[in-house]
Amino acid sequence: MLVIGSRGSQLALWQANYTKDRLAARGIESRIEIIKTTGDKIQDAPLSKIGGKGLFTKEIEEALLDKRIDLAIHSLKDLPTELPKGLVVAAYPQRADPRDAIIGGKLRDLKVGATVGTSSLRRIAQLRRLRPDLNIQNIRGNVDTRINKVERGEFDAIVLAAAGLRRLGWGDIISEAFRADIICPAVGQGALAIETLEDGPGFDACAPLDDPWTRLPVSAERAMLAELGGGCQVPIGAYGTLENTELFLTGAVFSPDGTTMIRYTAAGDCTKPNELGRNVARVLLNRGAQAVLDLVYENEPARDGAV
Repeated sequence: MLVIGSRGSQLALWQANYTKDRLAARGIESRIEIIKTTGDKIQDAPLSKIGGKGLFTKEIEEALLDKRIDLAIHSLKDLPTELPKGLVVAAYPQRADPRDAIIGGKLRDLKVGATVGTSSLRRIAQLRRLRPDLNIQNIRGNVDTRINKVERGEFDAIVLAAAGLRRLGWGDIISEAFRADIICPAVGQGALAIETLEDGPGFDACAPLDDPWTRLPVSAERAMLAELGGGCQVPIGAYGTLENTELFLTGAVFSPDGTTMIRYTAAGDCTKPNELGRNVARVLLNRGAQAVLDLVYENEPARDGAV
C-alpha cells in the first residue's frame, strides 16, 4: 500500500483524498499520512516576518527522501521551483480554476476604505492598482478561518484562490472571480503537483495521472519564475494556456505599492515550455523588472507559501 504525505488542512486533505481516489480507480491502494510543516506551525504569523523557502513543503519532502511516504500532494504554487535532489513532480493532474476570487462583494462595489484581507504581496500590489483607496490587511489561517473573519465583520472582503474555494464546495460564496488580465494569478495557481522520488512505486503509480494540458502551461510559468529568481511571495504573476500546439504565457512583475507593472505576453512551441518561460522572464528583466524585484527583496524578502 502506498503512503500519501499531506498537510492536515481541510484543503490539503481534499487534495490528498482526490489523489487517493484517482489511484483507487486504477486499482492502487493508498493511505494518507498527515505531516505538519513549518508553515502550519506558524499560521498566525505574517509571511513577511517568517522567511525561508518551502514553508509548506520541507518536512514533507524530507519524508519522501527518507522513504517514509511514497508520494506528496502539494498546491503547485507552494512548491519551490528547485526541488531537492532525487525528487521530481511525477504528475500534474488537470488544473482547476486558476483565478483569484473575492468574497464579501464585488471589488468595484466595496465602500471607500473597505478592509480587504490577503497574505499575498502579488494580490496586494494588484489590488492597490485597481483600488488604491482600500485598507488592505494581512490575513492568515485556513480557508474556513478566513471566511469566518468576513462573516464576523473583521474584514469587508478577502481575496483567495478560486480553486481552493471550489474544491471545498464554497464556490457559491464567490462574489467575483477575476480574469487573468485583471488580476494575474500566481505561478501554478489552481494546479496540484504530485511529488515522488525519481523512481520507485510512487512515481510508477502517479505518472499516468499527469495531464499534459496542465503540465505544459505550468512548466512555462515555473520556468519564468525560476529565471526571475522569485519565490511565491514576490509580486510576480503568470498565466499560461495551451491552444492546439501553441503555448501562450503572460508574465507580470509588480511593485508592492501597485504603482509599477511590467507585463509581457508571448507565444511559443508547446514542446518547449521552459524556453518560453525563460524568454518571457528575460523580456520582463530587460523592461526593468530587476529594479522592481530588488526593491521588493530590500524591503520585503522573498517568501514561499502564499495561499
